Amino acid sequence: MSIALITGSCGLVGSESVDFFIKKGFVIVGLDNNLRKTFFGNDGSTLWIKNKLIKLNKNYIHYNADIRNYINIEKIFKKYKKEIKVIIHCAAQPSHDFAKSYPRLDFEVNATGTLNLLDLTKKYCPDSPFIFMSTNKVYGDNPNKLNIVEKANRWELKVNDKFYNGIDENFSIDNCTHSFMGVSKSYADLIVQEYGKNIGLKTVAFRAGCITGPNHSGTKLHGFLSYLVKVCLSKEKYSILGYKGKQVRDNIHSLDLVNCFWHFFKNPKKGKIYNIGGGRYSNCSILEALYFVEKEKKIKIKKKYISKSRIGDHIWYISNNSKFKRDYPGWKQKYTNKKIMLELIDNF
Repeated sequence: MSIALITGSCGLVGSESVDFFIKKGFVIVGLDNNLRKTFFGNDGSTLWIKNKLIKLNKNYIHYNADIRNYINIEKIFKKYKKEIKVIIHCAAQPSHDFAKSYPRLDFEVNATGTLNLLDLTKKYCPDSPFIFMSTNKVYGDNPNKLNIVEKANRWELKVNDKFYNGIDENFSIDNCTHSFMGVSKSYADLIVQEYGKNIGLKTVAFRAGCITGPNHSGTKLHGFLSYLVKVCLSKEKYSILGYKGKQVRDNIHSLDLVNCFWHFFKNPKKGKIYNIGGGRYSNCSILEALYFVEKEKKIKIKKKYISKSRIGDHIWYISNNSKFKRDYPGWKQKYTNKKIMLELIDNF
């Protein structure tokens, strides 16, 4: 039996990974205790995804497990041992704002939980690739120091700027403000690298931009595009936090991202990091996303502008996917920003 152990299995990337790897013939051991509901309230609950996964997939085994609890997690690893052929670690506390109010809980989930999983991988299934969902927030607010210029509906770089095609893995993570969440994820990112480079596990950290898709339980504090579509189509007022709503995000569909996991699984390396996101292929500003929904649905969205931006928020961020494409030339993006938006609207 080939098992894919997936943490955060009821979240956006986790649930996409469940569906994908089941189709590849794996049995899934999913770990998810719906801590997202604690972070974000009922809107953030992933119970609906859990119920769907259990109903539709006979090869999905669910554990209501907390990755902070080493003893309980060890029981799962000990049960399946080397039947575990890949670990996909998606469980996280993903919000700047939540982390600032609850820094200890944030660190325990993002940092201690990751260390627990790495140690258990080393102990019970050391040949299994360990795939970690990191974040572009490891770069803190350094991207805001680029030569960004203001356009009508977005902030942008000049075409001849060295970073026009996106931020690569050589970009500094130092001398900046990270946010508490950025710090806890940075620790996790670095320890994943060390278990590869220092100990020899087949580890990778994917530093993602904005991940999106129809399985996202988007909330005000996390889940940019899905939350935006939900608010707009519910005819509620959308609050724009800082930067005139012109801040740019690159958006990668969860299926395109999980395809990256598959390519790495087939040809794993040790201690790798990859910036991964929509890149120049798929990105938009908040205003551009709002205008798209207005045009597509022929509605006028009520907007509330708040001048104060979030700590550690990016004015402009586009991922440079070149390193991953060089190492895995078979990977191709399928979802443009337009295709992503239309799917979110259709699935509302």
